[in-house]
This record gives sequence, structure tokens and C-alpha cells, in this order.
Amino acid sequence: MSEVGLADGTFGVARLSGDAGAFPAIVRPDGSVLDVSSHYGDTHDLFADWNVAFPLLAKLADSSATTGEYSSYRPLPPLAHPNLMGAGQNFKTHTAQMLTKNAFNQHKRHAGESDEDFYARNLELMEERSRTGVPFFWTGLHSSLAGATDDLVLPVIGEHPDWELELCVVMGQTRRFIRPEEANDSIAGYMIMNDVGTPDNFRRTDIHFGFDWVGKHQPTFKVAGPFVVPKEFVDPAAVQIQLDLNGKRMQDWPAGDMIFGPQQFVAYASERVNLMPGDHIFLGSAPGNGAHHNRFLQPGDVIDSTLTGLGHQRNVCVAEDVGDRTPVYPSFPNS
Repeated sequence: MSEVGLADGTFGVARLSGDAGAFPAIVRPDGSVLDVSSHYGDTHDLFADWNVAFPLLAKLADSSATTGEYSSYRPLPPLAHPNLMGAGQNFKTHTAQMLTKNAFNQHKRHAGESDEDFYARNLELMEERSRTGVPFFWTGLHSSLAGATDDLVLPVIGEHPDWELELCVVMGQTRRFIRPEEANDSIAGYMIMNDVGTPDNFRRTDIHFGFDWVGKHQPTFKVAGPFVVPKEFVDPAAVQIQLDLNGKRMQDWPAGDMIFGPQQFVAYASERVNLMPGDHIFLGSAPGNGAHHNRFLQPGDVIDSTLTGLGHQRNVCVAEDVGDRTPVYPSFPNS
């Protein structure tokens, strides 16, 4: 694997920022960058007709033309304003761990059942769900996106900011009612997504539904990129998800532990929404988030994230500065 985290013979599609502003670019494994703004106004234009764009990008990536070095630019979120869809409870091990430990699920524990036995039963439920169940996702806001080297801003609302490193699908077509066996044709590529949230803001007892995803959408809570790697170069089942907090490994798990794979999620999403080019579907967290370690993010923390062949992220956690403003609704009633 190269210094930028790309395998030999591959390339990434990025949105980079330099002295002259932002531009769409190809990033090669050797770290060389090629500005492709003469072909595409921005990355949304590029993904709008991915099946045409990919052969041209592959040809340009094989050329000797360069614009500069990746290290000279700031990587922005690869797309500026995509629709966001996040998978819920989509890793077998992680979900079984949550169901075993979380207070809301303890009524399903058998009398006298040990943690080990309860976990084994929950893991079998996840195996059954993968065979007979249906995916689940929530929708997000592109205003929460951040780049791969941007600061991660910890908001004044929420006491438990938590990481969840995930594999993310980037769509390459507008499609409805896709079948799983057709879904790969509609996928442009894959990238890294750190799906940060404040889970202490999720549960509510003052409304009938009892759950609120607003804690997922604070500014910088969706760390995306640094680039999208075309699907031709990525085997999702072979991707290893790794996250270090201040140099300590917290997540290290194969993406192959997903309950529902990328094709199933794309098919499901296409029946619920109008999928569009550039849309992001991030596929759920592997084990090892902050709740698992009972260690949540604090100002000064440094997060280093890697997915095999998809590059690196490094984000420094900083406290949000709201000046003299005081939140009117710092927490939910009775939460």
C-alpha cells in the first residue's frame, strides 16, 4: 500500500483545495495529483455520468501529466452536497455486543443468562437477520461533512461524542427499484466515512417514537474521504476497518462482517428514495466505538483512520466555540 493509502494500479477521485480554490482531481498511489477541472466543473459533474467518466479518468490516471503533490493540498469532502444515508446496526458482532450490553434490551435476557450466552444468542439473531431480514438506514445532512484532515468539532450539546468508522458507497447513477444483482452497475466507488454522533442525544422519552437521530448531524460529524476509489479496484469483503485514538487501536475489523452488503443496501435504498449520482450510503460501524471502550472524544484527541486501499484520515478534536451563546435546548426532556 502506498503512502497515500492507495494500492498500486488504482487511483482516487478527490476534491482538493489549494491557493486557487477547490478543484476535482485524480490522486495516484505515488501521491501525484492531476487537476481534471478542464473536463469537469466539480465532482458532482464527474459522478453525474460515471460510466462515461470512468474510462476517461482511467486514461488520465495512466498518463504522465501531473498538477502537483497530494501533500500540498487540503482534501475536502469528495462531494460538496450529496444525499447521505447511514446504515443502522449492520455489523453482526457490533450489533450483538450492543444488544448484550445495552439497558434497553435487557428484558430479552433469560433469567440467570450469562453475558456470554446472551451474546451468542444475539449473534445468532444477526445471522438470521442476514438471511431473512431487511436493511435499515437513516438520512443525513451534507452540512455535517468534513474533510479527511479537518478538525473534528465537538459541540457544546452532547456529552458522549463517539466515532464509528465505516465503509461508504458512492453512487454513480440515478436509479429506482434496483435488484441486488444489478446494484454493482450503479455504484461508482467506495470511500472512508467516520460517522460521528452524540448517542446520549438519541434516546427520548417525551415523544412516542422514542428516538431522535439529530445527534448525528452536527457540523464536521461526517468525515468523508479523502477520495473515492472506483469500484473496479475495491473488494468490500477484503477491506479492513482500522481506527486509532491517540495512537491506540480502537477499531480493527473486517468489513466482511456486515449483515447486509453494499448491493443489498443499494437495492433497498432504491425502493425507498430516488438514488442520485454521488449519493453516499455508509454501511455501518464495526466493533470498537467509544461506547464499547467507555471512552468518548475529548478536545485534543487525535483520530487516525484507515480503510484498506481507500486512504487515510487524521482529525484533531477541538471544542466548539459558540462565544457568549447559550443553548436553549441543551438536552431532551426526561432523556
